[in-house]
Amino acid sequence: MRPFTAFVIKESKHILRDKRTMLILFGMPILMMFLFGFAISTDVRNVRTVVVNSTMNTTTQEVVTAISESDYFDIVRIVDTPWEAEKLMRAQEADVAVVFSPEFGSADTALQIIVDGTDPNMSQQYSTLITQIVAQDLSGGASHAAVTTRMLYNPSLASSFNFVPGIMGLVLIIICAMMTSVSIVKEKEKGTMEVLLVSPMKPIMIIVGKVVPYIVFGCCILALILLMAKFVLGVPLAGNLLLIILISLLYIIMALSLGLMVSTVAKTQVVALLMSAVMLMVPSTMLSGLMFPIESMPKVLQWITVVMPPRYFISAMRKLMIMGTGFSSIAGETLVLFIMTMFFLGLSLKKFNKRLDV
Repeated sequence: MRPFTAFVIKESKHILRDKRTMLILFGMPILMMFLFGFAISTDVRNVRTVVVNSTMNTTTQEVVTAISESDYFDIVRIVDTPWEAEKLMRAQEADVAVVFSPEFGSADTALQIIVDGTDPNMSQQYSTLITQIVAQDLSGGASHAAVTTRMLYNPSLASSFNFVPGIMGLVLIIICAMMTSVSIVKEKEKGTMEVLLVSPMKPIMIIVGKVVPYIVFGCCILALILLMAKFVLGVPLAGNLLLIILISLLYIIMALSLGLMVSTVAKTQVVALLMSAVMLMVPSTMLSGLMFPIESMPKVLQWITVVMPPRYFISAMRKLMIMGTGFSSIAGETLVLFIMTMFFLGLSLKKFNKRLDV
């Protein structure tokens, strides 16, 4: 056991001395959390709004005031006709127009929302928010039309609630898989793998010794992400924290197993990096549910997402962190991640030979 412990300590010191590795391990998660948490945001803020109203009555004035006082919309102009509003939108001076009918506020209340549809997702949000604001204002007694709307789990519609679980899944699988694959391939390139293989330790112990430091660093990265999510981005940890950590640890081990599998195929570090990027970066971003809902994808792509590990981890984290559910709701995702871990680990051990190919 002492040679194994010494090997793990040696590997840990080697990682700590490598500034580039440490930059990737901890710099990438911080950068991506800030990037997706603040820079890349689907939150609705300061939307340029034009109001179309030829006869401003009391009810209309109350609704326009409610829209302008919200955090979402800025009233830039008040015009008399929809044509004038469309002209402003074509000139990129407005994003949305609210058209009030002359009878607005009566029993025949009519309201039209004209939205710039070049971004369908944001357009839908604009329309939904204006409808909610108008409904809330009218429900106060200004009109006969009263509508009540509830937004579960994310009442402020903060995009960070959606992105943070996704970033956790993306960062952990890329870093853990990429670093592990490069670490073992580096030994092959330098010829030091032969020295390891003639040592008293068995090949399985060499693999475990290579993986253990990255499990520790993976847990540190997880702690960093959770702390930033809670105290920097304001994302709640509604579910059981221990359960979140255990599922994340299973995911980290799965990612490390995937990296081991890549290392058994790749001959050079460059090939290992390219394989990790092609296999993980793009598919994990596009087909995991991080950026786009899986339900909205074509059937063929939905079938492909079945083999994407981040899909299950991101789904589980959203249920645990945002919705605050228990283990029963994520039992399916946990089972899939466990099966994937066993598959990648078994395949890696099978392909890891004690005899090196020349």
